[in-house]
Amino acid sequence: MSNLLEQIIKRRKSIVIIFAILTLISVGAQFFVSINYNMADYLPEDAESTIAMEIMEEEFSASVPNTRVMIEDVSIQEALQFKEQLMEVPGVVDVIWLDDAIDLKIPLEMIDSEILESYYQDNSALFSLSIEVGDEVEATDAIYEIIGDDGAIAGEALNTATSQKMTGNETMYAALLLVPIIIIILVLSTTSWVEPLFFLTAIGVSILINLGTNIFLGEISFITQSVAPILQLAVSLDYAIFLLHSFADFRKKTNSPEEAMKLALKESFPVIATSAATTFFGFMALMLMNFEIGADLGLNLVKGILFSFISVVVFLPALTLCFFKWIDKTKHKQIIPEFKGVGSKLVKLKYPSIIIVAILIVPAFLAQSNTSFTYGLGDQPENTRAGQDEIAIKEAFGQTTPIVLLVPNGDLAKEEKLVQDLEEMESITSAISYVNLVGAAIPPNFLDESITDEFMSEHYSRIIVNTSEGPEGERPFELVESVRDMAQSYYGDSALTVGESVTLYDMKSTVTRDNVVVNIMTVVTIGAILMLVFKSISIPIVLLLTIQSAVWINLSVPYFTDSSLVFVGYLIVSTVQLAATVDYAILLMETYKEHRRTQSPLKAIKQALDDKLFAIIISASILSSVGFVLWLTSSNPVVSSIGLLLGRGALLAFFMVIILLPAMLIVFDKVIRKTTYRSNFKEDSHD
Repeated sequence: MSNLLEQIIKRRKSIVIIFAILTLISVGAQFFVSINYNMADYLPEDAESTIAMEIMEEEFSASVPNTRVMIEDVSIQEALQFKEQLMEVPGVVDVIWLDDAIDLKIPLEMIDSEILESYYQDNSALFSLSIEVGDEVEATDAIYEIIGDDGAIAGEALNTATSQKMTGNETMYAALLLVPIIIIILVLSTTSWVEPLFFLTAIGVSILINLGTNIFLGEISFITQSVAPILQLAVSLDYAIFLLHSFADFRKKTNSPEEAMKLALKESFPVIATSAATTFFGFMALMLMNFEIGADLGLNLVKGILFSFISVVVFLPALTLCFFKWIDKTKHKQIIPEFKGVGSKLVKLKYPSIIIVAILIVPAFLAQSNTSFTYGLGDQPENTRAGQDEIAIKEAFGQTTPIVLLVPNGDLAKEEKLVQDLEEMESITSAISYVNLVGAAIPPNFLDESITDEFMSEHYSRIIVNTSEGPEGERPFELVESVRDMAQSYYGDSALTVGESVTLYDMKSTVTRDNVVVNIMTVVTIGAILMLVFKSISIPIVLLLTIQSAVWINLSVPYFTDSSLVFVGYLIVSTVQLAATVDYAILLMETYKEHRRTQSPLKAIKQALDDKLFAIIISASILSSVGFVLWLTSSNPVVSSIGLLLGRGALLAFFMVIILLPAMLIVFDKVIRKTTYRSNFKEDSHD
């Protein structure tokens, strides 16, 4: 350690130059990282919808319908002309309309009303389109030009296009809001006008390097792009604050900035390393998810914590020693007074806090286990064109979500019976296939390939099942199960399903299993690190119970407010909140241990609160600001829910650490003393 410090001090200018070069390279590299907006790509390879999609792409040229387009005030002939125009749009691989379900030579009065009204009613035509993944933005923009202001678009492809357009803008907007807020918080917490810039530069450099190294991954998810940089900033800014606050303290004790930095690094390194380690391994638990968006985000956050740690212990000392005179020249008086005497007031709440948390913790645990979840991106905001279009289409034609069924071909009679059974099922409006479009009596080899290719391949028949349900929820998921069961009763495991509701159903099955694994591994890994750091059995339990109580209460709020929660957000925050806010408890515990060696539990915790309350407030205010800014600025439900949960969770963890943790340290002092290796606590536990 001493040798490392000597090298950092000696080569400080070279270190600053090296990090500057790496940052510039990384800024350029991040423009070559592609962003994936398709959450279905992150399902495990053995999920049925993943297998079915791969087979369909191999066997058929057409894709699953993922967009609905409504055009008002058109005749049948005009609608057919619009269909031709839609077919010409780059990225549109298939357009399904009334002429694909019935023969338009039949008078409209003789057509089954349920089939007719699925495609054409009140002079409005509704088309089902398949838009190629990756072409959503260009295709939907072109469609809007064709249909004009009176037409409407809705569906999965439009949701993806909207997310793609908004992600970059919203991330920039969030940063523009967040950076000034953080600078204000840091200015209030320091005695120099430029010191906050040192904090932000150190972490900003690590964020840019982290984004640049994604070039080795090839692509990242839009959730990672939106959330990871801001989370990295919020979680790791503490490391820089710990170091420079310690440096400022030692500057008062020595005239040598180099010596002050050595002492500051030695003092703050254990706390920084412990905080980084708990966060690092907490984020690693996300990488165990079968739903690979967790691995995508987890890997980026793990890299981010590693780069932040290196930046704080190598780059920040070098940068500070190069420009410490700027700090001296921009000194100002401490704006916020020290929190002396606050500890004695907070410990008076020790018994009420334990009683209140004891009453809340079981209902909170049960409530967060029974929260209703959503798994997709949900509905578009009503104040947007996309949201208004979605409402207009639902009002005119109701809800429609297609399920594509792939079954082995060769037995047209069996396929015809399956289609008949499917059409008799509740909530299924139509089933379009070769056998009811052409007829089971006509062999496929008698017809032109252009007629049969959409519904028959070398090995499979393709059946498009139109449902009157939304893409997700209890009833849509029941319908997916019913369609699968019906198809498997005819074809066994050879029958496969694909579509938005099927993907979301598989997503639900995957992440529900992930929830248990990720939460257990997060607690176990962080607990193991705390056990090694504090050499205690009881201290990790006390610290984890403090933060986990905040997590459960936070995640129970949607249940008690009768609102749904995006499951990906829930799963990520249940890990991130624990990994990020346990730092508050670690900082207070480290200080308490020092004071406890010479003082009683009551005096030790009062002193620890007086010493560290300000630092904990700064850390919690930054993390909660990050969360609430994400919540307010993002139109993406996943990112927005992560923000709200994170902002609220940081505040809850803060109150738990300054009120509940002191109470438990006092109440369980004897247990902690006996179960901590060489605690060296003062034997007399009375004032």
